[in-house]
Order: sequence, then C-alpha cells, then structure tokens
Amino acid sequence: MRKIPFEPLYCADRLRIINPYGTLGIITLWSSVDYVERILLKRGVNLDPLTSSIAVMGTLYGNGLRELLRNLLYNPQIDTLILFGRNRSGSAQDLIAFFERGVEPLANSQGCSYSFDGAETVIIRGRKRILDSLVTPEMFYRKPKIVFAGDPQDEGAIERVLDLLENYMPDSSKEAWRRISVPLPSFSVRHYPSNPRNHTIWANDPLTAWKDLIHRLFFFGNPVELRKGRRRELQNVKVVVEHPMPVSDSDLNRYGFDPSYVRRYEKEFLSGKLPEDTSYSYGHRMRTYFIKDQIEQVITRLREDPEDRRSYIVLWDPRKDMFREESVPCLVSIFFRHYGGKLTLTGTFRTHNALDAWLVNFHGLMALQGYIAYSVGMEPGAITVISHSISLDEGELDRAGRIASEKEFRYRLDPMGHFRISIDGDAILVEYCHGDVVLKTYRADRASRLQHEIARDEIISEISHAIYLGRQLERAERCLREGKEFVQD
Repeated sequence: MRKIPFEPLYCADRLRIINPYGTLGIITLWSSVDYVERILLKRGVNLDPLTSSIAVMGTLYGNGLRELLRNLLYNPQIDTLILFGRNRSGSAQDLIAFFERGVEPLANSQGCSYSFDGAETVIIRGRKRILDSLVTPEMFYRKPKIVFAGDPQDEGAIERVLDLLENYMPDSSKEAWRRISVPLPSFSVRHYPSNPRNHTIWANDPLTAWKDLIHRLFFFGNPVELRKGRRRELQNVKVVVEHPMPVSDSDLNRYGFDPSYVRRYEKEFLSGKLPEDTSYSYGHRMRTYFIKDQIEQVITRLREDPEDRRSYIVLWDPRKDMFREESVPCLVSIFFRHYGGKLTLTGTFRTHNALDAWLVNFHGLMALQGYIAYSVGMEPGAITVISHSISLDEGELDRAGRIASEKEFRYRLDPMGHFRISIDGDAILVEYCHGDVVLKTYRADRASRLQHEIARDEIISEISHAIYLGRQLERAERCLREGKEFVQD
C-alpha cells in the first residue's frame, strides 16, 4: 500500500522533518530541537532522511497544542510520540490528558465575551488548557501512543528514548490511514483603542498587578504580526508593585503555574551556572558572563554608600546580542535604589510574554531584591517592571479573557491628594489638599472651567478619583445655579 509522507498543515517552519515517510514523532517540549538532536546524534540514533523511523521533531510550549492535534489528524501514519524535553508549562500532561480524559465545554466566565468563530470553547478535563471544539479525541481513528521520556538533563531519560526507539515497531494497520483536515477557527475578542505607550499599572501585590496587566493587554493590545506569529502588543508598559510578596501556591496552581518550578526559577535566577541546553540565563549574565559578579558588586556599593546610584546591573551584551540568531536575554537591566528607607528595584525587559513569563520573572526579581536587601541590611521596597514590548499570543486570548474578566473595581486613595469642594458666594471653591494641608485653591462658577484648570495641573492620578471629582463638580454647579445647598459626597 502506498505510504503517505508527513505534511504539516500548521507550523511547518518550526518543525524539523527527519524522514517524511517515518511514523514516529519526537516532541521536545521547552527544549530546543537543535539541543535534542545533538543528544540523539551523539548516542547514535538514526536520523537518516531515508531510513529513520522518526518523521518529525518539534517543540510544544503549550500554545501550539491546537496546531499539533490538527497536524496529527492530517498525518495518521504517526502512531507514536516520544516526549523528550523540559516540561516547564505542563504541556506534556496536557497532550496526554487530551487523549486519556477528553474535553468538556467551558462557559465564558463572569460575563467576559470571547469565543471561537464557528466552534465552542472546551477545556481538557482535569487541566487548564483551553481548546476549540473542532478537534476531539474521538476524531482519531487510532490514537497515537504517547510516552514521556523525561528531561534531557536526566541521564535516565535518554536511555528510555534509546530503548523506545530500539524496540519500536510501526503500526501495520495502514487501512486506517485517512487524512483529516481541520481549519483553525479565528478567535473573536474586543480590541479597544488607546495610546499603546501610555499604560501604567500600580498595585499592592504581584498577582493583582499581573491580572491588571493581562486585562490591559486583552482589551487594549494592538494586533501585530511577528515572526513568532500574531500577538497583541503594548509598548513601554510600567508596572509598579508597592509591596512585593510571593504568590501563594494555591493561586499559582489556579492560574496554571507550577509552584515547584517557580521556586526552582528563583534559585536559578541567582545562580551563575549556565545549563547546557540554554543559550543564556539571567543568573549567568549577572554573575559570570561579564567576568565580574554584578550582584556582589551592587552589594559592595550599597554597603559603602546606601545612597549610591550606580547600583545598576546590565544583562544585554551589544557586542553579540544584536547579531545572534539564537535566544538572547529579555531582561536587559536592573537598577537598585535606597529610597524612602527601603531598597527599590526597577527591572527593564526589551520583550515580555505577559501570560507565561511576567509573574515568574517577577518572582526572580523578588528573590534578587531579597538577597541584596538582606546582604546590605535594608528592607525590600517597591519593584517596578518596565517592558518595552509586552504581548499576548493571539492563540491564548481565550485564557487571557478568563483572567481579564476577574478584574474588579478597587478603591484606593490617590497618592497625589484629595479635593474639598464647597460653594463660596457666587463660585465653586475647590481646595486641593494633601492630608490637612491645602496646596492650592481653584475658584470658578462653571465646572468646565475647574475641570480644565485641574487637568492642566495634572494633580490626579487615579481614574476613579477623576470620575468622582467630575460628578461632584457637576452637582456643585447645579446647586450654585439653582440656589441649593451643596454637600460633597
């Protein structure tokens, strides 16, 4: 019977086709295909394009699960998948659970309107991964055998891969080979206009800040086409967290983060070692890459002068990073400053994955701040994260929508001060105050005049505060016009 070659419907430019007439696939998860391929070649695995049993190799970070399933339906000759790579986001469990447990409908949460065009939104049972309903396990006449071999850095993992390949026998039931082509549905989401370079988020804790950040990107992110695919992007977003504290394990689990991985990441963030399968790490760039340990240099400077303003760590190497095709650091600089009696930190990222990386990166920054603050005898203070380009993968807008829908109104005092409003003779009197001190007074018989003067001075930083002030000024003008008593709410 005529063999059918492997032909990807999606992500063809990101797959490594070995032997198109092979019947086995290797998924490297978060490890690079090049790294895994070198390990296989070193151990003598047959990767000959004419005789290898391996048809294709590719990554699976999690976002590509929909494309992977469609490629499998279109290539039913692939009967076995070996998962051999770093499983950072649980994508291995997602793939296995899809075939073992199936999917179930997911209703839009808390009134947030998002949907696939022409398809229902479903979730893998027992997992958090969201899919469209156009591909289900029942559509696979023969479900592929899936084996998780482990992390390439685990010595036993490669032995398991070698054993699987040595004992592998292709499924001979070729009569079941029938290509099924399923299109990817487009995802409908609201996109609101804004200045994409004028978003600042201020929160007390990192989880609230992250959820506010996802909300901003979900509603205001501009659609862009990158080499990695379509994204929703904002530029130069600043997020200020006044009281950094670790996110609880229960909350990490709730939003799809592995607490044990976050803890390991915090340790790796401070380590100067570079893993073999990684082109860079933040700890290595800070401690080893530039010969001198920048972290210890910052500690020395702050011990000698707590008001030092040269406590600045750089991770970007312009001599090489501008010209590399491989991965280069997203975090490019960190600034420390003893301010208001506490050690503050400002981290700058050239590019940022909001959903999967921001919160984990923040835990790394907290670990670094805590280490330096303890070493110099200071109390940790606010952390500010500036992201020159921060984005959401459009394939993950459904997940982002669920998080964005959780945003609630929060009342908080405007750090710029407050206003006392009264009627004084034939005019509205507005006193701009901080505590009990009147900093400036405004006087006019029309609310619109007061609005323009206050806006000119830019003495309001909270949207809710501005809306409140507008309501009170309108009421005061009406009372002045009608000769009624005005009492500020």
